Amino acid sequence: MCANFKPLRPELAPTLDLFPPTFDYKNEVYPGYNSPILVKYKNHMEWREAVFGLIPKWAKDSKISRHTYNARLETVADKPSFRQAWQHQQFALVAVESIYEPRYIDGKAERWAIEREDQQPFTIATLYELAQQDNQLIRSMTMLTINADQHPLMKQFHAPNDEKRTVVVIPPHLRMDWLDADQQMAREMLKELTLTSSFNAHDFKAYAARR
Repeated sequence: MCANFKPLRPELAPTLDLFPPTFDYKNEVYPGYNSPILVKYKNHMEWREAVFGLIPKWAKDSKISRHTYNARLETVADKPSFRQAWQHQQFALVAVESIYEPRYIDGKAERWAIEREDQQPFTIATLYELAQQDNQLIRSMTMLTINADQHPLMKQFHAPNDEKRTVVVIPPHLRMDWLDADQQMAREMLKELTLTSSFNAHDFKAYAARR
């Protein structure tokens, strides 16, 4: 799971072969905050502004985003909040410099950062939705998660008795494949990447982080 991340700084956009986003956003994102995401436009990726926490079309307001920032792959097709976006294959990416997770040390939660060893940004698989709120079109997104009980790095986070979950890193050579994926391909990609290369210990590091 992930409820907090550091989005890509605009000056690092060229590392993704992109121009910087043209809108402002905070240097740390929590549910309900806006963040840049990448969507497919014609045959390339483009930035869009999106609320962190998916807001389904039937929601009366945006407060639901506080509870819909992660979507479980196992249930995303069935949950009312996510199923329409999943059925319409509205896949996106969020570019981040680090994500933050709780690690329990001696029974107490510590805030840990997870980032690349080379400190370069990386992209995480998301699902987006478009909805009307107060006569305004709002784009929102959720990070897709998968079981991480056996993941060498990600299994160390969250409460000791909780199921371990992880978001999934989409590597550069698969970014357009992800944005083009259908439902079956998306499932296969997330499962395969979690087992093989997502948060590979050779490329990523984790450390205690200050707020």
